[in-house]
Amino acid sequence: MLHYLKIWLASARYSIVRMMMFRGDFLVWSFVELFWMSVNLLLISVIYQHTSSVAGWTKYEMMLLVGTSLLVQRFLMGFFWSSIFELGRNVRSGNFDFFLAQPGNVMFMATTRKLDPDSLLNSIIASGVVIYAAHKLGLHPGIADIALYGFMLICGLAIHYSILVLSISLVFWLTSAQGVEGIYFTLTEFSRLPREAFKGITGLLFVWLLPVVVISNVPAQNLIGHLDWKWAAWLCALAVLWFSVAVLVFNRGLRRYSSASS
Repeated sequence: MLHYLKIWLASARYSIVRMMMFRGDFLVWSFVELFWMSVNLLLISVIYQHTSSVAGWTKYEMMLLVGTSLLVQRFLMGFFWSSIFELGRNVRSGNFDFFLAQPGNVMFMATTRKLDPDSLLNSIIASGVVIYAAHKLGLHPGIADIALYGFMLICGLAIHYSILVLSISLVFWLTSAQGVEGIYFTLTEFSRLPREAFKGITGLLFVWLLPVVVISNVPAQNLIGHLDWKWAAWLCALAVLWFSVAVLVFNRGLRRYSSASS
């Protein structure tokens, strides 16, 4: 683990140096993400001018839910996004050989090489939204509650990561995995909605099969004090399941990869 930590720190240092070389790009994307987050929060204010609750969630409960969803997404974008989406291009071009020659697990090396500091910076804003909503709700979570919230965020992050790796791994069989980015953003729109709003086929799809709703709802309910331990256990099980499938598919695809020299 110490070996992989050193490798990751070297990659993080490279990303920060690169950011300092292109500071304008960093500032632009930081403001773009901040604007997008602000639109989501403004939408909540507009909706709750006309109603007191949505699927049983009050205004600040909904704000806490949206803040949790944004926090998971900012972590995903900051730690993994660029590396995962470069993976498809590298496989097509043969540049994937670079990762095969590196001293570590190929999946780890290929999906953690780059960081996006702009997304990590905005994760502070998303955390502020969660803290503000909790304050307005008069919540006083203990250390155990905060630790459990953090653990469930990690589980949600693992699910997002696994879904993306699984999707991009299709490039080992197909000539292109274009369109995955748009599909991902469409799916994550549902993570900012209460689980109670999904019924029938939509509940089956977005709560059970593609659990984008569970990823944000369960941690938020933990802070609010409405945690159902069955859902918490389900979230953990999903994280293990999706990660296992992602590793399996990636490794199967790796066997099909033809290097640039072959």
